[in-house]
Formats: sequence, C-alpha cells, structure tokens
Amino acid sequence: MASRMRRKTPKAAETVLRPIHPNAGITADYQRRIDALIKEMAASVDYLLKATYRRNEDRIVAEDESPADALRRSMKELSKRWLDRFDQMSGKLAEYFTQSVEKRSTAAMKKILKDGGWTVRFVMTPAMKDIADATVHANVALIKSIPQKYLADVEGSVMRSVQAGRDLGSLTEDLQKHYGVTRRRAAFIARDQNNKATAAFKRARELELGLDEAEWHHSHGSKEPRPTHVEAGRRKARYKISQGWYDPAVGRYIQPAEEPGCKCVGRPVIKGFS
Repeated sequence: MASRMRRKTPKAAETVLRPIHPNAGITADYQRRIDALIKEMAASVDYLLKATYRRNEDRIVAEDESPADALRRSMKELSKRWLDRFDQMSGKLAEYFTQSVEKRSTAAMKKILKDGGWTVRFVMTPAMKDIADATVHANVALIKSIPQKYLADVEGSVMRSVQAGRDLGSLTEDLQKHYGVTRRRAAFIARDQNNKATAAFKRARELELGLDEAEWHHSHGSKEPRPTHVEAGRRKARYKISQGWYDPAVGRYIQPAEEPGCKCVGRPVIKGFS
C-alpha cells in the first residue's frame, strides 16, 4: 500500500490538487509505433493486390470469374500474414504503453504532492496491478482489431471492384481511403487509451491515499464537447472518487475519460485539518 501522506505543517483549509493530464508524448509515441505497422501492412497489401490485379485486369473487365479467385487467394495470404504479425506485436506494444503511462502518472502525482508539501512513497499495489493488466488486455484487443477491420474493408472493395469490372485506378483510390481511415482510427485509439489509462492509474493512487472527493475539470480540448461535461467543469462539480460523477446525459455515474473521446480530468481534494 502507499504510505499515508505526511505534511510538516497541517493546513486548516482544504486543498484542491492540480489535475494530471495525459502525456502527449506517450500518445504520439504509441500512435507512431502502431502507425509503423499499419504503413507496412498497407504497403504489402497495395503491392500484392496491384500485382494480382494487373495480371488479371483484362479478364476482370471482361467479367471472367478466374481473377476473383486469384484475388481471394491473395487476400487470404495477406490476412494470415498480417493478422499473425499484429497478434505477435500487440502484447509488446500494449505492455510498453501501459508501463509508460503508469510510470508517468505516478511520477506526476508524486510531484504534485511534493509541491504541496506532502511526502508519499508509492509501490505497485494489487489495485494498480489489476489496472495495468486490464489496460494491457484492452489494448491488445484494440491493436488486433486494426488489421481485422482494415483487411475486411479491403477485401470488400476488391470483390466489388471485380464484380463491377472496375479498373486498377478505382481500386487504388479505395485502398488509399481504407489506409487513411485506419490511421485515423489508430490515432483515436492511442489518444483515448492514454486518457483512460492515465485516469485509471491516477484514481487508484488517490484511493490508496485515502482521498475520497474530487472536482470535475473539463478539458476544453474537444471540437464537440459534451454539454453536461462543460457544465460540470464550469461549476466545479464535486464527486466521490470511488463512485464517479453522475452524468444526466447517460443516466449513470462515470469517471473522467471514461466516455469515448472524453478528455476531462478530476482534481482530488485534500481536506483540511482542525
């Protein structure tokens, strides 16, 4: 367990600590690592499909069934190769990301407390380990889903292209669209998972320290902010850290960063001493 916070001179008034925001560098690094895999996969798909398509393009336009079989075989080969590759890399990437977030969030909280005059020693508790394991598991699943969605979309475009007798140029446009969509999805995963993991590790540390109340802080970083979150931030809504804040828009208690794309954070409250 984390040791009890100690302060040389007790304060009579309560203290609202600074919020801990997700580290942008961790998001960028995580996204870059996933993006490198996506780029490699897209180049492989692009090369093999174009080569297969060129060998059979005249027959595709003539609505011959044989080219479809050749392209299906190419997609089967590509799917096996890249599903296996992402499967092999997902655990390493997820563990690296989780360790980075845990280390940074713990260091940030320690500094915030130190700046306020409190000293505390943190260790890896069972609660923190549970969060780390859950974070790794969630990110492994998300990383594996990237090639699954991309390859399924590509195969759909390939088969529709053959059925419609379209030329290689049309298929190339579709491949570029799928690549762009996949990269944007990976960017969202990196950003959203960093928000969620940072908030989860921070919450566990707060509960270990015996803190039980926080203020909702709106990030103001979204193009389409949730009105209820904006209002909660405006009035500095208080909530139980163990329970979360009741969001009337969803009809339940939620934690900061729990909703998809949410960048809100909590500011823990340290009660004064009498």
